[in-house]
Amino acid sequence: MVDETQDENEEIEAEVFDPPEIDSKYRMIILAAQRSKQLQRGADARVDLDRRKVKPTRIAMKEIAERKVNFKFTDQEEENSAAAGK
Repeated sequence: MVDETQDENEEIEAEVFDPPEIDSKYRMIILAAQRSKQLQRGADARVDLDRRKVKPTRIAMKEIAERKVNFKFTDQEEENSAAAGK
């Protein structure tokens, strides 16, 4: 039982965050909105802020600014696969 808990903690700590650079403020807003929805549905915040005093949108923006949320741009992957297929 203790070994399982330690293994789970190691997996959480081993998670590497390497999101791509955000190239526009519009992408930032979309990402923050999606992360805010996750937080509102019960996801754990990855920054140390009081959830009772700070709105989920602000928490999401801080997480993204501190690069604590993984994401990828699907539109760029589509462009790359289309270019490779030509």
